[in-house]
Amino acid sequence: MKIFLKVISLLLLPSLVAGQVENPNLRSLYRSLSDATSDTARMEACSNLGSYYSQVDRDSSNFYIEKALSVAVRLNLRFDEASIFNQMGIIQMQQEKFSKSLEFYLKALNIAQDPSIEKTVWRLSQKQNPKRARMLLLSDTYDLMGLLNAYIGNWTVNTKNQLKNYQEAEKYAKEAGDTGQIAYINFHMGIAYMSEEKLDSALMLIKKAISTFSDLKDQSGLGRAMKYLGDIYEKMGNFDLATKTILQAIAVLKVTNDQLHLGLGYMSLSRVFTDLKNNDSALYYAKESLKIFEKRKDRAWKRDAYNLLVSCFDQLDRTDSAIMYLKLSKSLSDSLSAEERKNLLAFQDVVVEEQVKLEKLETEKIQTKGKIRTYSMIAGLVILALIGLILYRNNKKEKKAKMVLQKTLKELKSTQSQLIQSEKMASLGELTAGIAHEIQNPLNFVNNFSEVNKELLVEMKDEMNKGNTNDANTIADAVISNEEKINHHGKRADAIVKGMLQHSRSSTGVKELTNINALADEYLRLSYHGMRAKDKTFNAEIKTDFDNGIEKVNIVPQDIGRMLLNLFNNAFYAVNEEKKNADESYQPTVMVQTKKINNNIEIRVSDNGNGIPQNIVDKIFQPFFTTKPTGQGTGLGLSLSYDIVKAHGGEIKVETKEGEGSKFIIQFPINA
Repeated sequence: MKIFLKVISLLLLPSLVAGQVENPNLRSLYRSLSDATSDTARMEACSNLGSYYSQVDRDSSNFYIEKALSVAVRLNLRFDEASIFNQMGIIQMQQEKFSKSLEFYLKALNIAQDPSIEKTVWRLSQKQNPKRARMLLLSDTYDLMGLLNAYIGNWTVNTKNQLKNYQEAEKYAKEAGDTGQIAYINFHMGIAYMSEEKLDSALMLIKKAISTFSDLKDQSGLGRAMKYLGDIYEKMGNFDLATKTILQAIAVLKVTNDQLHLGLGYMSLSRVFTDLKNNDSALYYAKESLKIFEKRKDRAWKRDAYNLLVSCFDQLDRTDSAIMYLKLSKSLSDSLSAEERKNLLAFQDVVVEEQVKLEKLETEKIQTKGKIRTYSMIAGLVILALIGLILYRNNKKEKKAKMVLQKTLKELKSTQSQLIQSEKMASLGELTAGIAHEIQNPLNFVNNFSEVNKELLVEMKDEMNKGNTNDANTIADAVISNEEKINHHGKRADAIVKGMLQHSRSSTGVKELTNINALADEYLRLSYHGMRAKDKTFNAEIKTDFDNGIEKVNIVPQDIGRMLLNLFNNAFYAVNEEKKNADESYQPTVMVQTKKINNNIEIRVSDNGNGIPQNIVDKIFQPFFTTKPTGQGTGLGLSLSYDIVKAHGGEIKVETKEGEGSKFIIQFPINA
């Protein structure tokens, strides 16, 4: 076995190390593997190699961790088996495979809760005993489950679930007496509080963690914690201190070769320089972050780097570059959105399975209780007293099971909220196909009028040379008129680009005075051309009836725009489906009307599609309900539209007749 592992390590060294053999730590790890004289030593060496490669090469990390796991299982080393499951959960979590990650953590937790595994602990550090080792294993598992909730919520939601797990982790870490573990938990809790905008609590916890990391000379924890300390300073508006702190963090992260947090540090520094209006530096660090995430093949972080570059180029008024990265972001988002939804749904399935297990356990307890009661009627008073004792014990277990069930349900709801957020971001993809068409029209006008002006100026020059000032003046007037048209269409293209950049940003929830007719007309055309981009054979008649007496309305334009886009997309989808089944006389038609009624604005979106069956009309605004084929709809569009209208103090309703079409009617107050 030892000779086999030596050969494997030598064969894999060139491809897996890829030039990193000069690293003394890596060289030491390989020496430990080749010199191992027992299975337990080989298991430990493989586990350490797996941890090292988790930052640089996931395939290599998986390879060595699976080797370590096979030894632990074969030797029935349950304690080490749980530790290795945690390692595997980390790798799956970093790859956003949340369901697999949760499965590994639950396996580790199930093992760690069993006191009998203390007998399988074969190596202890100083001042540690088997019980403290198990407490530390429990703490590490709960800490990782808290981080998993942070990854699922993109660090900004699920904070309650995060903190619950961190508090459990802290309790066991204190029992284990491990100050280093407590420091990491304080660090992670600080990030959760920062996400909740509780900046004073976040600042205190992360500074406390940094102090411990410094005392323990833990450079890895120190670099990561200082990066997030800089983020807190940035949120507090102390940009100079944020810059200084993040630069110090980057220096430490380079030493520890922590590429993931180094890339995140570059992104943080880019945002700080944006706050300081130092746009060139902001652009530089945004590009540096992109280099790291491209090299690591971290597609989700790569998408965030693209969006950061969109913002940087937008601030620099470099519209072409902004649009280029916007398209790259959109393309990557399209490929990720389906995968993200799949991962979240898989995670949801695991949570539901845990819920079903608890319900099954509770049902079995109830059945057992019924049997005991039946026997008690026969056995008499003595057995009745015994049953009373059993019932008391069962009640305590049931209460505990219900608490776990409630926690599971809350995690399920949090996962569903992430699916809703994913659907909101997906609306950006619905616009991109129409952007090119909308920009092309004003650009054609600009190009054509520019060519005409060139010819007119040549003609004017000839007339001036001939002394025909009257003709020259006439030509000059024509040139001026054309320049005004060029200016008009140039502003039109600029407005489209700025509108798209605005839509790409997350909604701030701030209401603005907005021309509702212009907003509806813009999204109607973009939706139509987006449909045309998907299906070149698609055609539909578009009718509009806008009330020009409507003044600007106080709304959140990004949210109302998303709501209108959902309704327009559904209308065009309906008429396109009807076209496939109707005869040649059928003319697909979509009509949009706006009207001012007293102090309300009314928007009507009508189509002559196939209509909505009466038996499902009451369900269309429910989350996850869809009539589209599998893979073509999430069932969240109308649900989100309903929430947006309600948030503006309005209402949305539908009038439909199967086979004749549908009409969605939206009303909200002018001064919402």
